[in-house]
Amino acid sequence: MQERRTPEQVSLRPMSDDSPGLYLFSPPLAHAGDFAPALQEALAGGHVASVYLDLSGLGDGEGARLAAPLVEIVQKAGAAALVADARVAGRAKADGVHVRAAGDRLERALEDALESMRPDRIVGAGLLRNKHDAMTAGEADVDYVAFGEPSDDGWRPALAETLERVGWWAEIFNVPCVAFAGALEETTALVAAGADFVALGAAVWDDPRGPRVAVAQADALLKDAGRARGP
Repeated sequence: MQERRTPEQVSLRPMSDDSPGLYLFSPPLAHAGDFAPALQEALAGGHVASVYLDLSGLGDGEGARLAAPLVEIVQKAGAAALVADARVAGRAKADGVHVRAAGDRLERALEDALESMRPDRIVGAGLLRNKHDAMTAGEADVDYVAFGEPSDDGWRPALAETLERVGWWAEIFNVPCVAFAGALEETTALVAAGADFVALGAAVWDDPRGPRVAVAQADALLKDAGRARGP
């Protein structure tokens, strides 16, 4: 496997300390209406390393047209913008691809993404539901693996399962790890388990206080958890 990349290298954004990075997952943009104001508000709330733009349900052309202005917003904020398809990433000038595949489809999907994106852009692997798929992704030399990510129907593994998988990965492997939190309060445990990044979706966008306040709280929690974990 590759030499361990730091969160700074993976996110394409320099960090001022050793805190784990915050990775935001957008809602499905096919049904989100005008998402730009919420995105700008979230990015103003604190340090955001990366944003995944969920273009599921959209064709390549429509997805690229919708993603392009959002990618620009993300990049102007100093974060990395990722989408699920390499062709859309190219058209929208995104920073990389977050591969969402499993089982027999995973290896081919990773090969296609790596061929298109490397050496200058990010390739991460999500929807990893078992250890075999996680090791397949790690051996493919991806920039990160992600555990606990919700499926398209909203189902996601229990927190205990994600904690176990993050701890297993962090102890044995060198590829950085993203852990998906279903609530802001889960971030502390995920960092303690060894996550390099914590991903948040609905916990930010559906927060009644607004995404800026939610991100500010997540940023503070990550900094506190990073200090408690130590180097």
